[in-house]
Formats: sequence, C-alpha cells, structure tokens
Amino acid sequence: MINLNEVIETNTMIEKENLDVRTITLGISLLDCISDSVEKLCGNIHRKIVTVARDLVHTGEEIEREYAIPVVNKRISVTPIGIIGAAACRTADDFVRIAKALDKAAAEVGVNFLGGYSALSVKGMTDAERLLIESIPEALSQTERICSSVAVGSTKTGINMDAVALMGRIIKETAQKTAERDSIGCAKLVVFCNAPDDNPFMAGAFHGVTETDAVINVGVSGPGVIKHALEGVKGEDFEVLAETVKRTAFKITRLGQLVAKEASRRLGIPFGIVDLSLAPTPAVGDSISDILELMGLERTGAPGTTAALALLNDQVKKGGLMASSYVGGLSGSFIPVSEDQGMINAVNAGALTIEKLEAMTCICSVGLDMIAIPGDTKASTISGIIADEMAIGMVNQKTTAVRLIPVIGKGVGDSAVFGGLLGYAPIMPVSRFSCDDFIARGGRIPAPVHSFRN
Repeated sequence: MINLNEVIETNTMIEKENLDVRTITLGISLLDCISDSVEKLCGNIHRKIVTVARDLVHTGEEIEREYAIPVVNKRISVTPIGIIGAAACRTADDFVRIAKALDKAAAEVGVNFLGGYSALSVKGMTDAERLLIESIPEALSQTERICSSVAVGSTKTGINMDAVALMGRIIKETAQKTAERDSIGCAKLVVFCNAPDDNPFMAGAFHGVTETDAVINVGVSGPGVIKHALEGVKGEDFEVLAETVKRTAFKITRLGQLVAKEASRRLGIPFGIVDLSLAPTPAVGDSISDILELMGLERTGAPGTTAALALLNDQVKKGGLMASSYVGGLSGSFIPVSEDQGMINAVNAGALTIEKLEAMTCICSVGLDMIAIPGDTKASTISGIIADEMAIGMVNQKTTAVRLIPVIGKGVGDSAVFGGLLGYAPIMPVSRFSCDDFIARGGRIPAPVHSFRN
C-alpha cells in the first residue's frame, strides 16, 4: 500500500529536488528490415519505426500529465546498423542514407534522439562495420537526432587497437564537420569497452540482438534527491551515509518502475528494464559533484574523491536492485563534465583534471564523458586516451566509454556551448607528449588473464 507520506515525499522530490524520468526509450529490432537493396532497406526501416513508435511520445505525455511526473525525453534505440546494413551497403554513403532515413523516422514520431547507428567492432571489423565507422562524421553532421556508438573492446576479447586508431581520426573528422556548432557531433558519439548487450541510455544506446521485437525501457535520474537526503545526515559516519543513499535510490527506482510498467501497458509492448542513473543536468542542485562535495570534499577532484564516488555508485546500484528485479543498462552514477555545473566549477578551480577523471572512471558507470578538449589535439592523442579508458574497462570487467569533444578553433581557457541537457564545458588540457608510435602498431591488445573463465 502507498501511504500519504510517500505521496507527499515523491511530490517534494519532483517539485523541489529535480527528480525526473529522464527518458522512456523504445527499443526496436530492425532485423526483419534487412534487404540487399539500400533503397528497400531504408523504406523498411522507416515503416517499422513509424509503425511501432507512433504512440510513444503521446503516451509519455499522457503519463506525465496524469501522474505529474516529468518525463523529459522520449527516445528510440534500434539494432546496431552495422549489422542491419551489412547486406546492402557497399559505400560509406550508403550508410549515410540509412542515417537520414532513421533521422526522418525519428522526426515523424517526435522523439528527441534515436540511438543505434553503431558498430560492434570488439575483436575485429567487418567491411560493413568499417564503412559505417567511416560514415559517422557525415552521418552526424547531416542529421539532428541520430546518436552513434562503436564498441572496440571487452574483457573476453581484448582491445581492437585498429578500431581505436580509426576512432581517433573519426572523432576529429566529426568535430570538423560540426565545427560551426562547437563540434557538437562528437557529443553524440561514444566509444565503448564491455558495451552492455542492450543499452537504452544515449548517446551509446542500441537495441540488443538478443532482445524481443520491441521493448520499453525507462531511465530515471535524481542527483538532486540524493543531495537533499545527504544534507540531513551531515557529520554522520559512512554506514549512515551509505544507507541513506541506498534507501533514496530505492525510492527513485520504484518511481521509474511505475512509469515503465504503465508505459508498457498502454503501448502493449513488453517492459524491459529500469535504468537508475544519476545523470546530472546543468540545473543548479542537479549535480554529482555537489553530492561528492556534500560528503566532505572541498572540491571534486580532491583526495578522497574516488572513494566517495565508489560509495555513491555502489549504494545507488544496491538501492536499485532492492527496488526492481529488472534494473539494467548502465545503472549507477555518471560523471559528465559538460552536463554538471559542479564538475565545471571543479575544472575551472583547477581541482579536476582528465587524469583524475580517468581514475574516477574505475568506479563510475560510464567513463570519460562529455569532455571538451582543444580542437588541435592530434587524432593519435585521442586514440591514446580511448585506449587508456578501454584498458580500465577490460581489466576491471566493467563498462567504460569515451565521449571526447575536440572543439575546433578553441583551446584551454575557452568554453564550448552545446545547449539543452548537454550544457556547456570548459576546454580541458591534454598531455602534450606523443603516443603516435604506440597507436601505429595496430592489431589487438590481448584479453587479460582473468578473461579465461567459462
């Protein structure tokens, strides 16, 4: 039974603490759209998305009105296009045609983003996957809603360094293609190690090949709610701190499951997972950094930051698991720079560097996320940063990712402005020392010894 106190508590979270359902994401399988004709494939994709997703936005808006719960985004994820386009695509331009068809369908149904313009090049690259990767700069510069991801490694297989080297160049080209908008194309491009089988969270979202034809996933977020809860336990020991985070995460996840079940019922599409991710926004009070500082750090980046983040991430996951049997995606805490005012303040104060962020990614749920770097950074340096982050994921058997934005025409001391949920970001310095010869070796870094388990 839900009592009056719980209703009042939830209303307070929504009205004063920035609690929201960040997204209702509809996963759609495109496997039945495959054709050896690009024109026919694009037509099949358009019809499938418009048919399956026709009521998604309307349903999300209905739930928002009836339950007074903000549903910020309505999104779609699709089967990785590197698979779907393999039979039809002979050039990179063929894949760009698919990207435009996806973007057109996304616009017609009214969603904010569509993810799945993706390649799973974990151990090697097929010809089709290489073409898709080569097409990414053009695809992201000619579309508005498309998000792209490339998986380049895993604990089981090691790191595909050929793909890592290629992605350094692709990120630079994407930045140049969208230079007039502070290289925003790179904000929609993620490089993964240990990518989940199915991921509903943008920008790395895609619908897994092991999933059913369509599925409803909900991502819920509430850094402001956690912050408010911790304000009530100042000076308490770590046991009280951990228990407070866990209990609050439980409440947030229950709200997400309510919305997910309701959306599933109304759309007649199976419920998949609830993704509880403390994903910040530029709004004041909706910051992961503020939570860490409330734990007792003068600034995020100070000694103790990684330990504080470890506690936060673990207790968020535990609270989510208590609340739902179907918690998934990348549940935990995200540490993007551009979307978090507290993180931006820490960077500007000199407390937070890329190297410290890299250490924190051993703990967080994604990796180096939404980090703006000088536009003249070499492609090989970008590949080196990717390789470092992929190694953290591979050795620690966790999902890690990189979303770097080399902002063309800007350097350290400048800021890049993306707008909306993406916010703005100070340009962070990167190492001036070269890794050219290391990246040029090519091949694959072998899987670690602890991968040999069955």
